Amino acid sequence: MRDIILFCFIFAALPFAVKRPFIGVILFTWVSLMNPHRLTYGAAYSFPFEAMIVGVTVIGIFFSKEKMRFQATACVIALITLCLWMSVTTLFAMEPERAWNEWSRVMKTMCLFGVILFCTNTKKQIQQFAGIIALSIGFFGVKGGIFTILTAGNSHVYGPEGSYISDNNALALALLMALPIMWYLWLESKRKWVKIGFLLMVGLSSIAVVGSYSRGAILGGTAIILFLLLKSKHRIRTGLILLLIVPICMSIMPNQWFERMHSIDNYSADSSALGRLNAWQYAVNVANSSVTGGGFDCFTPRLFLVFAPEPRNHHAAHSIYFQVLGEHGYIGFILFLLFIFLAWRSGSRIIAFCKNRPDEEWASNLAAMCQVSMIGFAVGGAFLTMAYYDLFYDVVALLVLLEKFLLHPKKMTTTTDSPIQPELQEG
Repeated sequence: MRDIILFCFIFAALPFAVKRPFIGVILFTWVSLMNPHRLTYGAAYSFPFEAMIVGVTVIGIFFSKEKMRFQATACVIALITLCLWMSVTTLFAMEPERAWNEWSRVMKTMCLFGVILFCTNTKKQIQQFAGIIALSIGFFGVKGGIFTILTAGNSHVYGPEGSYISDNNALALALLMALPIMWYLWLESKRKWVKIGFLLMVGLSSIAVVGSYSRGAILGGTAIILFLLLKSKHRIRTGLILLLIVPICMSIMPNQWFERMHSIDNYSADSSALGRLNAWQYAVNVANSSVTGGGFDCFTPRLFLVFAPEPRNHHAAHSIYFQVLGEHGYIGFILFLLFIFLAWRSGSRIIAFCKNRPDEEWASNLAAMCQVSMIGFAVGGAFLTMAYYDLFYDVVALLVLLEKFLLHPKKMTTTTDSPIQPELQEG
């Protein structure tokens, strides 16, 4: 039944994506983040929905009468440069077959990033895009939070099997990154029942993060709480809600959860932590040996025998930073950090531009929450192999879209928003 419902829904929506490509953006963002097909048990499970939706959306770009444009900001140029460099490193990859397979997947993510930027052009569309991000990940937050409560925290929370977030640690990071966007939607919602819904989603998603038993997520969550208080314009209300949510999360969890969290400060006795240190040193050794690094997906047993301090202790990168360093060398690592820095700067520019402009407070709040989401990725991702995870690039896309809408409004025409005032063009 799930398969039939999913097939009917997506195929019914595809014709609308031809006329309005933004509908295609919403569809493939939903499919890529929530992975609804991985919640089925039949033909839909492995059906290439995302590729089909993207194909229809691209066709729609050529046939649609809607006005769309692509804005090449500094952040976008940095990402394009990084993609070019990753293509170079793939040419010289130490594991060519694995590298080209991963290159194909990553470049699809980057192309989708470009399609999102091209097809999303109005305030309403930007907010809808933020909404689909929050709801796609929030589904698992609500589901995981209820599961944690019902099991009294004695079972780990996992994502859908066969997806990017199937692992408990990966799901926890996705929830951490989506939480600030949920928070933003709670702040901006006007209807009482919608506000209550998003607040419940925030609470249950927070419980799901704790129920994942992810130690990295606890560190990332702490950073998010601090920056949420720092970035929020309603610090007292935010602080009171957090003071309520955090004790509730802690009170649910059993002693075994606290014992696992306490193991963070005893890494020398933790085989998992020692394996990560070995993988990180491996990444440094690979980067030192070649200017192009090892290429995509180079953390293999064969190469560990050559570059790792402990050759038999094979692990994945377990860090977005060492993942990029090992796969693309120091040049790729610098470009990756530059991309993150420029995305953060875009958020700061938006916030500064919106200061003393009450009509643009929505954009300032969204930019601030995107920055909080980036903090979650930067801290939580330090312990996970998720450098190319779609959600991070979707969050950055929100910042680029806000920058395009507010700071580069020329040639922007909309049917749902008021015209850009001349004073905005001076920003």
